[in-house]
Amino acid sequence: MPRVGLDFNTILMTAVEIADHEGVEAITLATIARKLSVKPPSLFNHTSGLPSIKRALSLYGLSLLYKKINNAVMEKQQDEALFSMATAYLEFTREHPGLYQFTIQAPEKDDQELEIASNKLLQLISEVLYTFNIAEEMIIHKIRGLRSILHGFASLEQMGAFGLPVKTEESFEHLVSSYINSLNN
Repeated sequence: MPRVGLDFNTILMTAVEIADHEGVEAITLATIARKLSVKPPSLFNHTSGLPSIKRALSLYGLSLLYKKINNAVMEKQQDEALFSMATAYLEFTREHPGLYQFTIQAPEKDDQELEIASNKLLQLISEVLYTFNIAEEMIIHKIRGLRSILHGFASLEQMGAFGLPVKTEESFEHLVSSYINSLNN
């Protein structure tokens, strides 16, 4: 019999909390159940198992990241839009370091819902880049370059790799400005 107050959304939000505070490796049925004060088998009344929870984390993360970036770029173009998008991306990685990990992997080919969510985010990034009059055949290269820059910076920051006495915000601004300058040349 399902426990009153326990549902899939509660399980998902608990998994988000675990991912963001303890890391993605800590997401297990046992950990989720312990946080919810239930026995692990109780979770199966609401989910088919850990893979379904991780898939939902990907969908939820992509949705949140899309909303954050979309809000950041509204009514902006070119340099301002790209800088706002990059900043929103970095803010998301700081707010949700664990959940972020579920947004960066390519969806399985047979998972249309995940593919749609991923493509929606890529389309938003493409729309910002198109304002720079980038040729269609170059867009994928520019997206990959931007994602590499943002993911690299965010990952190094999360790992505590920026120990030198220079503000990381200044480094980030310099990095994004350099990328924008490359698009304008």
